[in-house]
Amino acid sequence: MKVSIVTVCYNSSRTFEESIQSLLSLDYPDIEYIIIDGKSTDGTLGIIEKYKDKIDKIVSEPDEGLYYAMNKGIKLASGEIIGILNSDDVYANNTIISDVVAEFLSGSSEGGY
Repeated sequence: MKVSIVTVCYNSSRTFEESIQSLLSLDYPDIEYIIIDGKSTDGTLGIIEKYKDKIDKIVSEPDEGLYYAMNKGIKLASGEIIGILNSDDVYANNTIISDVVAEFLSGSSEGGY
C-alpha cells in the first residue's frame, strides 16, 4: 500500500532538514514524498536540493498560503494513504507509517482510522 507524505514549507531552513531526515529514517518502503515550497528565500531550497534524489515530487513556486499549498500537494499524491508532515515536525519513531498501514490493512476500527 503506497503512502504519500506531503510537506509544505516556506523559509523553513532552521528545522526542515531534521523533518526530511525523520521521513527518510522510516522503515516503510513504499512512501511517495512530495514537497511543496512557497518559493523560499532562505536556505530551504538548498536543503531540498541536497535530498532531491530521495524526494518524488518537488514544487517550488509562490502560492496562496499554507492550506492552498497542502491541497496542491494532496492533488499530486498517488498513495492510498496521504499524510502531512509539517516542515518543523519529526516522526516519533521509525515504524509509525508501518503501524498506520498495518491498521488500515487489518480493518481495525479501534485506532480511529
